[in-house]
Amino acid sequence: MLLEPLKAAGQKIALVPTMGALHKGHVSLIDMAKEQADQVVCSIFVNPTQFTDPKDLEKYPRPLEHDIKMLEEAGCDVVFMPSVKEMYPTKENWHIDLGSAEFLLEGEFRKGHYQGVTQIVKKLFDAVDPDLAFFGQKDFQQVLMIENMVAYFKLPVKIITCPIIRENDGLAMSSRNIHLSAQDRVNALVLSRALAYVVDHFKTLPVAQLLEKAKEMIRKTPGVELDYFTIANGKTLLPEQDKDAGNLVALVAAKVGETRLIDNMILS
Repeated sequence: MLLEPLKAAGQKIALVPTMGALHKGHVSLIDMAKEQADQVVCSIFVNPTQFTDPKDLEKYPRPLEHDIKMLEEAGCDVVFMPSVKEMYPTKENWHIDLGSAEFLLEGEFRKGHYQGVTQIVKKLFDAVDPDLAFFGQKDFQQVLMIENMVAYFKLPVKIITCPIIRENDGLAMSSRNIHLSAQDRVNALVLSRALAYVVDHFKTLPVAQLLEKAKEMIRKTPGVELDYFTIANGKTLLPEQDKDAGNLVALVAAKVGETRLIDNMILS
């Protein structure tokens, strides 16, 4: 209701979907949205259907006052904070074809996760009816799944991926970083270091050697348990050995202490 007259008057609406626990990475999405749209809506909703572990859902940080303050300072126009009852009034059976990439990497470790993600993003799109939606590159596979969902339903929403925002020491900003102990925080830096090694040596070393060195760096770091490190095609997420293939990305996931982190860097 609020946005309908604005849209009718030709204003461009942008949506920045979040689960709260906002940081500078989220603010960068709002900044980019403000450059490209007339009205910026930020949603805060901790979506139960995308959590594969109930404990993870329970301990997800929800610092609401902090979030609202950040959004006010960032110049966000509208904050949309629906309840679970609003978004899921009845039990639903949601399952759509997101392509084979759904079952790789994160999909392998968190089965059903992307069905839950696309389910809530479709609901947010239906509620807000945005022209543009902004997502962070850190969740590389998630953005791909959302693009696939948009194509599946032929939605008139342009998906825009925004660069990863990092701490000064290279750690990718994440709402989960709050759970890292001081030692975990130091150990976690190996993820961005291993990715940076691949980027720096991409032109000179073969893919197999790059992967071997990156994995070795991570495995040698105490308190870090590697789930995967891959150099993949950015559209299929299948491993790629040919450096001239184009559209390549290095992706990593690891458990640091009790916290699971993901990161990536674009290679070509």
